[in-house]
Amino acid sequence: MRRGGARWHGARGGTARGVQPGPRIHWPRTLARKGREALEPAHLRYRDTAARGGVLHCFALDCSGSMLQARQLALAKGVLLRLLERAYQSRSDVSLLCFSGNRAETRLQPSRARPWNEAWLRPIRGGGGTPLTLGMARADQLFERHAQRHPAQQRVLWVLTDGRTNDAPPRPVWADRVVIVDMERHAVPLGRCRKLAADWSAEYMPAP
Repeated sequence: MRRGGARWHGARGGTARGVQPGPRIHWPRTLARKGREALEPAHLRYRDTAARGGVLHCFALDCSGSMLQARQLALAKGVLLRLLERAYQSRSDVSLLCFSGNRAETRLQPSRARPWNEAWLRPIRGGGGTPLTLGMARADQLFERHAQRHPAQQRVLWVLTDGRTNDAPPRPVWADRVVIVDMERHAVPLGRCRKLAADWSAEYMPAP
């Protein structure tokens, strides 16, 4: 598990299935942008290189009932908007998957990122249980189908969740890189996002 501000591009631990890593963080510009604040995705600046074949960022958003507590879903939407803006700036492809109850729905098929605003995410509601296993299986299927058409594209999975589930799914095998964005704001935290990141050897990013 890697903790802290997650890198936007670049496969963890090298390449996977022949996919080339993307641009590296330009740390002088990033730190200048950050100033005295805690490092957030919006602060990141990158060197002027691009991943061969591009990058697909799939955002898996937990819309379960527990995410409605402490305004976690609203916070997750704000984080998601910032990540989508980064994808637009880096000319990446994006996809959005929402999971709750007994469903995992692809709200946005893989496509080139464009300018987003809050109104686009407002209709997304929360409720029901947390079908993490179903959500991750659906994300893996999306990556697998997309890889058939774009084999050189790097595939990055961002999971925005509070981790409040008893599911213990395997790591999606078609994801070159996974980032667990911990949205938990409950009075008594369970810390399951950190454990999931450790189990998957994924990156761990606590939400601001």
